[in-house]
Amino acid sequence: MNKLTIAVIFGGCSSEYRVSLESAHAVLSHMDKERYIPVMIGISRQGDWFYYQGDVEKIAGDTWCNETDCIPAAVSLERRVHNLLILEKDGVRKLPIDVAFPVLHGKNGEDGTVQALFELAGIPVAGCGLLASALCMDKDRAHKLVSTAGVAVPAAFVLKKETEMKEVLKQAEQIGYPLFVKPVKAGSSFGVTKVTDRTELPAAVTLAFEYDDTVIVEENIDGFEVGCAVLGNEELRVGEVDEIELTEGFFDFTEKYSLKTSAIHVPARIDGGMAKQIRETAKIIYKTLDCRGFARVDMFLTTSGEIIFNEVNTIPGFTSHSRYPNMMKAAGMSFEQIISGIIELAAEPDIRQDSQKS
Repeated sequence: MNKLTIAVIFGGCSSEYRVSLESAHAVLSHMDKERYIPVMIGISRQGDWFYYQGDVEKIAGDTWCNETDCIPAAVSLERRVHNLLILEKDGVRKLPIDVAFPVLHGKNGEDGTVQALFELAGIPVAGCGLLASALCMDKDRAHKLVSTAGVAVPAAFVLKKETEMKEVLKQAEQIGYPLFVKPVKAGSSFGVTKVTDRTELPAAVTLAFEYDDTVIVEENIDGFEVGCAVLGNEELRVGEVDEIELTEGFFDFTEKYSLKTSAIHVPARIDGGMAKQIRETAKIIYKTLDCRGFARVDMFLTTSGEIIFNEVNTIPGFTSHSRYPNMMKAAGMSFEQIISGIIELAAEPDIRQDSQKS
């Protein structure tokens, strides 16, 4: 059997740089080396691309970016050849790539930018493509599109930096407190604040604008968050539904990666009928937003039993304790099988043929 060469891209010019390193380390550690040849492409915090030849452990420790292990690299845009260009001192070496597997979180990686680059180069991409990645990163547009499919979304409004605070306060009163202030395009809850009264709103808006030029203000949903790991292109496989149990506050960056005062239950503590309904809703959201390969669909389950869309993570966390792999594991897939499944979905014949059309 011919092995596929898989370019695993990690790091990135993003506030979620460190999370990407941990996820990429897990992906590389669980990749089936009997079937795939990993090629490691690291992107520094400054946005420089490198062909990385060092030990995988250096990625997790953030010591990978050094002159000994790294050579500057670029992606060839010749659609017929699918090459990584390694810019060595004595010339350019071309390394063929079968599939690009971005393990990048947040801006400049999960938002469609990197997906667009590889699609332009004709290289199949593991996971969602340009359109889905861009849509899912934009909370406002994702909500508007999903609502047309009959799925409930939170009441919300969007503001720009030029929006006057008195107008923000007026619209916030219509939604009611508590509410959430979020950057429209950011991940891992960076810049997100739960606001309990109007005196806290100006500072929350200022913080959110540090991460994006557009901010969304959303109603607080009485209930709890549930998630679905989805795997597939046309035929979808959905993992066990998980549930986030909070004792205080909200599921911010600290809680997502430390679980100091919260817990994640897999499967969720709900009855089978509700779990089935949540999985079916996740499929509708996934297809409405044109997702492919894999994604994690997050929703709220209200105290009255209503399912409300929250967001889609097109490149969710991939550490051994992350939600996506744990939901799929609970449904009977090992970490190795998850990684192989994602790669094979990108390498399907129809995907390859589409990417090679010029």
